[in-house]
Amino acid sequence: MTMKLATIFALIGSAVAFAPASQTTRAPSSLAAAWADETVVGVTAPVGFFDPIGFSKGKSDKTMTYYREAELKHGRVAMAACLGWYITSSGVHPAFNSALSSNPIEAAGQLPFVAWLQFILGCGAVEWLTEKIKDRPGYVAGDVLGANYWVDNSDEGWVDYQNKEINNGRLAMVAFAGIFTQDYLYQNYGDMIFKR
Repeated sequence: MTMKLATIFALIGSAVAFAPASQTTRAPSSLAAAWADETVVGVTAPVGFFDPIGFSKGKSDKTMTYYREAELKHGRVAMAACLGWYITSSGVHPAFNSALSSNPIEAAGQLPFVAWLQFILGCGAVEWLTEKIKDRPGYVAGDVLGANYWVDNSDEGWVDYQNKEINNGRLAMVAFAGIFTQDYLYQNYGDMIFKR
């Protein structure tokens, strides 16, 4: 039970790192209409502009850009987490000669302190580098590799690619929440489609 609690606190702590900071700048209420325009990246069928809780009401353009960047980051991390979950659940642990549990929650609890330290320092290095990249002139939210220097958002194929990334990230966030809950509550992990 203690190992599960430690794992939950570690996951919550890592999620808090991605929580948006409070923003005090306000803009006219017409901003929501501008972000709901069908040409904005992230506004996709079938739901269009999706904001059921109303986070966008009265927010500045800067804050909305920050939220979009946070959404991209969460989605990218969730996609990597889903992939890592299934690699771990298949019994593959290259760094530990497959000596850790195949249950990803148990494996997280079995990691030595040095492995967690490396993980935290690695994430910190990526965050530091991302903040430095944001200082570039012409930086576009979420574009840490600088693709906007070669392709602009008037290219329909590029906009389609960005929409696919956002939608896949949104799906991965929901999927990982389900995967984690299924393992934590029922100890079911790995491939549930072909499980007997």
